[in-house]
Amino acid sequence: MIEETPLDAAHAAMEAAPEDSSARLKFYERLADGELFLLLAQEPTGDNVTPELFEVSDSRFVLVFDREDRLTAFTSRAAAYAALSGRAIAGMLAGQDIGLGLNLEVAPSSILIPASAVDWLAQTLGEGPEESEARPVEVLTPKGLPDSLITALDTKLGLAAGLARKAYLAAVIYDDESRGHLLGLTGTAPGAEAALARAVNEALVFSGIEAGALDVVFLADSDPLTAKLARVGLRFDLPQPSSANIQTPSAPGSDPKKPPILR
Repeated sequence: MIEETPLDAAHAAMEAAPEDSSARLKFYERLADGELFLLLAQEPTGDNVTPELFEVSDSRFVLVFDREDRLTAFTSRAAAYAALSGRAIAGMLAGQDIGLGLNLEVAPSSILIPASAVDWLAQTLGEGPEESEARPVEVLTPKGLPDSLITALDTKLGLAAGLARKAYLAAVIYDDESRGHLLGLTGTAPGAEAALARAVNEALVFSGIEAGALDVVFLADSDPLTAKLARVGLRFDLPQPSSANIQTPSAPGSDPKKPPILR
């Protein structure tokens, strides 16, 4: 029996409801968040990678697989590859007029993703949150938020192991009398603020909420706002990796500050 992967499940849901934009967004979210094995023409040198390029109907594609054994099943031989996140690959291919061939011929999630969709994904992932200076004056129990957003936040924060300890989601009233929802994160690792803010922003985007907004604040455990959020907010516990599992990035694209270079 073939083990279903998260991409298989997301692809099946998208295919079963072609008019459902939320299912389509969920597929692209899984594609961006997951580790993919990119077929290379040669072994990577430093941060430089040279993917195998394939032409299909006058369009160019690189091949990616969500499991190493699926890549091997496709090539039927030992082949060079790079293990990268989907977001790293999308960023590498953006503007190159190159699409993605995902799990071709070896999985139910086999699909050709055109270059235009790759460009859209890279652009969507590159849109960061905006800063605001409004201050919350009242914290309330969150109400009216769609389940899709709660699920997306739970998934995104679950992937942020070690970047923070807890998050609290609550409704707030600001000092300018505007209302909204706030996600307060505590125990944030030094330098992780930007990555966490992007993750929350992506959860909002991929949940399919039009014109939605969710504010993010980073708090000390001793901050009075933390206590208020803990009393009425919806709590998320982020996984904490053991010290034995913490490794220095070494593969191309594993360091977000040094994306792989397409050659």
